[in-house]
Amino acid sequence: LIMYQRLYRSVRFLSGLAVQRQQQLSAISNLTGISRSSQLCSHRLMSSTSSEADAGAPGVGGEADDAQKLEQQQQEVAALAKRCSELQTAMDQLQDKYVRALAESENTRRRLTRQAEEARIFGISAFCKDLLDVADVLAKANETAPPEADPTLVEGLRMTEAQLKQVFRRHKLEPIKPDVGEKFDPNQHEALFEVPVAENCQPGTVAVVTKVGYRLHERTLRPALVGVVKYT
Repeated sequence: LIMYQRLYRSVRFLSGLAVQRQQQLSAISNLTGISRSSQLCSHRLMSSTSSEADAGAPGVGGEADDAQKLEQQQQEVAALAKRCSELQTAMDQLQDKYVRALAESENTRRRLTRQAEEARIFGISAFCKDLLDVADVLAKANETAPPEADPTLVEGLRMTEAQLKQVFRRHKLEPIKPDVGEKFDPNQHEALFEVPVAENCQPGTVAVVTKVGYRLHERTLRPALVGVVKYT
């Protein structure tokens, strides 16, 4: 950025200098034209040939000096214009690099922000997977509790399971339990086996759910284990 600013100031300085030189050349050209007109009038008014030659000789010498100075200044202007063009090209290249660097920096910032957010959200994935095993055991215990079991113990299991589900919901850990007849989704379901055509079920749909799956913030953490109606 500092180099870009320096080049920009150099280009502005050289551009101003080139314009100044051009104005000087225009002024010199005007003065040269006036001098030539004056000398021509003097030449016509002179009656003597010798006087005319004497008067003309210094004018020719002056014109030669003016022409030489004009040519020299034109060369200087051309050199300044070339240098100005080179600096302008370098400045354009630096500006392009600067814009690209800004874009890359912004993309990096967005990527890091997204990665940090994903790390914050999904950093508990491994812990949640371990808790799913506990949830499976509690659900199985509640489903298979015998009638003669201690009611207090059964109620404690149910309350524990309910509390665990509440914690899951708080952290956006939601169950994946497809309905029978729902179309098989490989992103959320895992087919363990195929079953023959069942009533009210189309081929390629879920026929049996053997284990509930879970998703964390819309990302599948554990697919639901299902049986799928096979194609005939």
